[in-house]
Amino acid sequence: MSSVAERLQLPLPRPNVLDLAPLYEVLRREAPVAPVTTPAGDPAWLVTRYDEVRTLLSDKRFGRSHPEPERASRVSTAAVQDGPTGNYETEEADHARMRRLLTPAFSAKRMRMLTDHVQELVNGYLDQLIAERESGDVVDLHSGLAFPLPVAVICQLLGVPESDREHFHSLSSRMATLAADDDPHRAREEFNSYMTGLAESKRDDLGEDVISDLVRAQDEDETYDYGEMIRLCVGLLFAGHETTVNRIGLGVLFLLTQPEHWKALTADPSGRVNRTVEEIMRLGAPGDLGLLRYAHTDVEIGDVTIRRGEAVILSVNAANRDETAYADAEAFDPDREERTHLGFGHGAHFCIGASLARTELRIVFETLAQRLPDLRLAREMDELEVRPTITGGVTSLPVTW
Repeated sequence: MSSVAERLQLPLPRPNVLDLAPLYEVLRREAPVAPVTTPAGDPAWLVTRYDEVRTLLSDKRFGRSHPEPERASRVSTAAVQDGPTGNYETEEADHARMRRLLTPAFSAKRMRMLTDHVQELVNGYLDQLIAERESGDVVDLHSGLAFPLPVAVICQLLGVPESDREHFHSLSSRMATLAADDDPHRAREEFNSYMTGLAESKRDDLGEDVISDLVRAQDEDETYDYGEMIRLCVGLLFAGHETTVNRIGLGVLFLLTQPEHWKALTADPSGRVNRTVEEIMRLGAPGDLGLLRYAHTDVEIGDVTIRRGEAVILSVNAANRDETAYADAEAFDPDREERTHLGFGHGAHFCIGASLARTELRIVFETLAQRLPDLRLAREMDELEVRPTITGGVTSLPVTW
C-alpha cells in the first residue's frame, strides 16, 4: 500500500480558507479510499475521488445509522454530524417518510413566498451596511449579511418567532462548535427542549411553516415522535443555515480575490449569477471533513474492504476538485463547462433544501453585483480567521468600496 495510505490524522491542514490541503490531490491519485483517524480519535475511511464519492452517496449499503451505535466511530466533538443517527432497522423507511414530510416546505408556492422575503432581507441588510460605511472605511460583510440572512430565512421556514431568533442562532452555533471551552452537547439539550416547547405552542395555532407541518404529521401518525421531529429540524438547520453562511463568505472571497470574475458578474448580474453560484457550490469548501456514513455490510471498493459498522467519510470537498472530473479543477471558473457537482450530495440523499440555498445565493450575489459593483476586500487573506465550527468559514469578512 502506498505510503500516503498510512493512517492519517484529520483534519488535514489547509493553507487558507479557500484552498484544501495539497495532500488531497495525492490521496485522490494514490489512495482514494484511505484509512484515517478522525478528530475525535476514532478510525474511519476517507474517500476523496469524485467517482467513488458519487457512487457511495447513493449506495444503500451505507447509511447514517449503525448496527451498534455505542461502538461507532465518532467524527468530532461537536453535537451535530458527529456520529450515527436514526434507527438501524428502519433507516431507509424513516428517510423516505422524512422526505415526504418535508417536501411541502420546499414546494414551488413556499419558494415563491420565500423569494420575495429573501430579496427584502438582502436589501435591508445592504441598506444597513451602506449606512454603516458612511461613518467608517470598512464594514463586516459576515456579520452584516452572510450570517444573519440564512438565520432569518431558516427561522422563517421553520416557524421560529422573530423574538427567539437570536437565541436560536446562538444555540445552533454552540452545537457546531469545536472550541474546547464550550459544551456543544449541553447546547443540543437546550435546542431539543426549545424545539419541543415551540412545537407544543404551535399545536393550537398551526401556520405555513415546517414545524407546523410536522405537528400536523404527528397528529396523523402517533408513531412519529418529537425526537424524530427535532432530528429533522437539526438537519434542516445545518443544511440550510451553516453551510449557506459559509458559501456566501467563500463566494465573496473567490470573486474578490479574482477581480476579473467579479467584474464580469457586475457587468451582467442576472445573466451570470446562476453559473457563478454553481461554481461557488462546487469549489467552496466549508469545513474540513465530509459526509459521515457507516457500512451496513462488508463492501469492497477497489482493493479496499470496508467492514460492516466501519465509518466512511465522503469528502465532497475533495471530490469536487478532482482533476479527472473537472478540467483545471482547482480554478474558480464560472465559465467552465457544467458538470454535476456534489455540493448538494447525490442520489436519495440529495439535499432537499437545494432550491432554497440556490435562491438565497442567487439573490445575494446578483444584488451585491448590482448595488456594490466596487466592492473589494479590506484585509489580506492571511488575516482572516477561520470559524471554530464543523462547517468552518470565516469569523469576519471586512470589505469596503
